Amino acid sequence: MAKKAPTGPSGLIVVDKPAGLTSHDVVSKMRWIAGTRKVGHAGTLDPMATGVLILGVNKATRLLTWVVGETKTYTATIRLGVSTLTDDADGDATAIAQEGTLAAVSEDAIRRHIAELTGDIMQVPSAVSAIKVNGVRSYARVRSGEDVELDARPITVHSFDLHQMRPSTASYQLGDEEMSADVLDLDVTVVCSAGTYIRALARDLGAALGTGAHLTALRRTAIGDIRAEDAHTLDELIAGREAEQPAPLLPIEEAARRLFEVRQLTAAEATDLANGRRISPTEGSAPASPSRTTGSTGGHDKPTTDGISAAFAPDGTLVALIENTRFRRENVAAPVLVFEAGRTF
Repeated sequence: MAKKAPTGPSGLIVVDKPAGLTSHDVVSKMRWIAGTRKVGHAGTLDPMATGVLILGVNKATRLLTWVVGETKTYTATIRLGVSTLTDDADGDATAIAQEGTLAAVSEDAIRRHIAELTGDIMQVPSAVSAIKVNGVRSYARVRSGEDVELDARPITVHSFDLHQMRPSTASYQLGDEEMSADVLDLDVTVVCSAGTYIRALARDLGAALGTGAHLTALRRTAIGDIRAEDAHTLDELIAGREAEQPAPLLPIEEAARRLFEVRQLTAAEATDLANGRRISPTEGSAPASPSRTTGSTGGHDKPTTDGISAAFAPDGTLVALIENTRFRRENVAAPVLVFEAGRTF
């Protein structure tokens, strides 16, 4: 039996995720707010983290495949001197640096090791993560007492900027003993590719400095060109729903215009795309690389909006997402996602 098509408006909405909720928690709340089961998100945020979470509603969930691969921007606080099980403040302390260790760490050394974690690097994700190992989430294996070693994967850290260093002391429970630890908090901004774990950057910086480290704060401030200023709080959205106001969705047509290059079609081109046929190539766009069309979800292979055009019919209908490719030795534009299948324009 065919699935029933979702009813109601389609669009994207940017939520400022609060601390303490999972991304799935936000999706669940948005299903009630928007009055539909068809809600998804683009890029998981850890429960401790706050900030930009892009949700798709109804047909706009189909845009999320490309949003997930966009560059992310974060502000974070890395605490040197203490390691935790989860590499962030939600995990139990596993090691505390010996007295005097932090005093021997210079700002030059910190900046040097930050530079080594910038650019195209291989990163081992945090073991307490949602990555599946033989069908079981890695975090579930760790919390059951299993030692998990994940494979390194390629990421790109476009920039990793240190803004401030703040020494202090903090209390931690290490096993059965409560201990006071000298710590050094680093306020940083990271711009990185999809698939980057900021917790793992903190862990690796602490390991390189010999101090241990974990995140105490993480906020995502942007996904591509969509920023925190575009976001709504859950409290605002819930209040709107209770007042029977429609959810403030960015309509799917406007979302596509904001995310992708735009191509205006003739009626004949719109009909061809709606029926799965290729059209003449889009000027100024190169043919897509093979990895773009595989749907892979690992590191650099995540689909992005680069090279994708949103194709609009003369009446303003979003017909399809298209990209240039080669077919029978000719350059053409082919549909990668059709929204108006079978229509004649």
